[in-house]
Amino acid sequence: MTTEYRVERDSMGELEVPAEALWGAQTQRAVNNFPISGMRLPRQFIRALGLIKWAGAVANQSLGLLPKGIAAAIETAALEVAEGQHDEHFPIDVFQTGSGTSSNMNANEVIARLAAQASDEPIHPNDHVNMGQSSNDVIPSAIHVSAALGVTEQLLPALEHLAGTIERKGNLLSRIVKTGRTHLMDAMPIRLDQELSGWSAQVRADYQRISGALPRLASLAQGGTAVGTGINAHPKFGAHVAAQLASRTDIAFRAADNYFEALSCQDTAVELSGQLKTTAVSVLKISNDLRWMNSGPLAGFAEIALPALQPGSSIMPGKVNPVIPEAVAMASAQVIGNDVAITVAGQSGNFQLNVMLPVVAHNLLQSIELLANGSRALADTAIEGFTVNEERLGEALARNPILVTALNHVIGYEKGTEIAKKAYLEGRPIREVAAEETDLSDEELTLLLNPAELAKGGVKG
Repeated sequence: MTTEYRVERDSMGELEVPAEALWGAQTQRAVNNFPISGMRLPRQFIRALGLIKWAGAVANQSLGLLPKGIAAAIETAALEVAEGQHDEHFPIDVFQTGSGTSSNMNANEVIARLAAQASDEPIHPNDHVNMGQSSNDVIPSAIHVSAALGVTEQLLPALEHLAGTIERKGNLLSRIVKTGRTHLMDAMPIRLDQELSGWSAQVRADYQRISGALPRLASLAQGGTAVGTGINAHPKFGAHVAAQLASRTDIAFRAADNYFEALSCQDTAVELSGQLKTTAVSVLKISNDLRWMNSGPLAGFAEIALPALQPGSSIMPGKVNPVIPEAVAMASAQVIGNDVAITVAGQSGNFQLNVMLPVVAHNLLQSIELLANGSRALADTAIEGFTVNEERLGEALARNPILVTALNHVIGYEKGTEIAKKAYLEGRPIREVAAEETDLSDEELTLLLNPAELAKGGVKG
């Protein structure tokens, strides 16, 4: 099929643009200039650009700078962009000009064309859609808006769901005692609900860490324009834009206290990325615990059985693998890697502008999405669905020589060591050996070596 083209013009001259494309010359130059990765900026970021352009038009009209008809047409078109109706018209590679100017102009051109088609008025991408704005404040604002939306709408609900699922599962397993492990070696008994409570506490702490970054994410660069002075913007423009965004999203957006800071650095994005990395570490730990507990079914721990979701091997019939924890572990590893990229990008501010904004946006939003989706998958399939091999847990408990720890206060550490070694070497229950090697009665040993009681902690006897 032959592509038809139209001729567009910008300050650098004329060039051909696909006839059906909503974008203009500046977007096309970026398409031609940056055939780097084939990756486009995420949907959430395009949504944020649309919302910012909508809020900008509302603000400029209310401040008497933009005619009502033009403002209304821009508002309608910008909301269409925010809603995802024109995503195919945002073709620019993530790896582009460091300010994200190409993506800002992409939004300006698409919205201007849509608005002009709907209103039959000449609407200019720069003079009207970008009024009072610069790429240097639009893109940092879009990073904050998109991340705040992703965190509040996707990630925090997913983490709450994961923590709640773990807690509900723990409540169902509160009567089951197992061998604890330190250094992957047998340790004192622990209840399954106690083990799972450690997971849920991790997740809830992550929730709090991420929530703590939201007030700083709500601070927007909009109004700082080119270098932070607010040149070519009404003095109240930034506050008006933030108020409009707040009313539409229920997030308390506000104009930045210092525009020079808001344009020149990405410290808040780096902070949030660090909290996302910490969350990834938590989720990775939980995923790996599930993999170890599920290992076997004969030569591993075999404490639990994860749901059988798909054949595990192309050569070994009947093999089933822990695919959900593996997938979530990989997603967590990606988030940890993204944090490195964001950290490098975050320090790439020179004087009044950070020049790695698109890669910050891409990696930050990808991390939010991976953790949100991964947390739900881990909750709904792996944790909700696993069953417990109580027989295997009971066998391990009965032969666990570390139970002798409970006798320390009665017989002393050295005597306990002798008993533990003998029990292990002879493959006998610790109770049998302790009965032979001490003067403790059956009743005393029953009290002191009861795994369920040991899981409660404290001193027995």
